[in-house]
Amino acid sequence: MGELKGVELRTSIKKMIIDTLNIEDITPDDIADDLILFGGENTLGLDSIDAIELVMAVQRDFKVRIDDQNLAREVLKDVNSIADFIESKSE
Repeated sequence: MGELKGVELRTSIKKMIIDTLNIEDITPDDIADDLILFGGENTLGLDSIDAIELVMAVQRDFKVRIDDQNLAREVLKDVNSIADFIESKSE
């Protein structure tokens, strides 16, 4: 995907989430950068199966490795944390 940064990177992450999880009736603009992805109220409501799919998609699409479950939990907190991780690995 090249060297995406900032807003472009966050939009790409949101599109990847929507496409990977086949979420309907939602656009990248509907997902706030700091919206918690997993859990109950006021989150995107993703679950552990979604987490596995997202880890694989992030690794495939952005050419980074997430090889630790605790790291994955931190990285997949929200769009900002995913973007920060990708940016830290591409420096």
